[in-house]
Amino acid sequence: MKFLPPLVWLARLLVGAYPRWIGCSPTAAQRIYFANHSSHMDTLVLWASLPAALRANTRPVAARDYWGRGGLRQKIAEEELNVVLIDRAREDSSADPLDPLRAALDHGFSLIIFPEGTRTPQPLPGPFKSGLYRLAQEFPQVELIPVYLDNLHRSMPKGALLPVPIISTLRFGAPLARIEGESREAFLERARAAVIALSSERPQAEAAA
Repeated sequence: MKFLPPLVWLARLLVGAYPRWIGCSPTAAQRIYFANHSSHMDTLVLWASLPAALRANTRPVAARDYWGRGGLRQKIAEEELNVVLIDRAREDSSADPLDPLRAALDHGFSLIIFPEGTRTPQPLPGPFKSGLYRLAQEFPQVELIPVYLDNLHRSMPKGALLPVPIISTLRFGAPLARIEGESREAFLERARAAVIALSSERPQAEAAA
């Protein structure tokens, strides 16, 4: 039996974390995986759903005010997930919070991001913030992969201390194309629509992909 790292085993035990590659395949191409964000489990579950070879080169982006407060949570973030921590509070007004993401992409890593910027405890994502657009413009060679995390808003809703065991699937869509001259607003709405479209996929459609 193939050995699974403890965090991957835990994610699969609690919520399944079953990936469905509908519009793309799990390849070594450098990517930005962007997904809906409804639970504190999202970061771990999406990372754990990737094949081992991709996990090693994929870094989740996470808020410093949650994952960087010391203790076991920060230890997991830094030593297991290898997260890119960003400062949502903008304590240094001169710093660009996207700089750590740019550095990771420059070094060849793929990223996992949640463009809403905060959790939305409902099935469909809220409006996307501009970071995804800016990274898409600055790194045109990086594939943009929409991901829909199904059921996690029920597994660990806001305020919950422990996750409720529940089966969750992750649907990976086709790379989002860049359209020359597209406005930021149009791009972000198109990216959000790509995630929402994956929410309505059915198992038979996935099997046929």
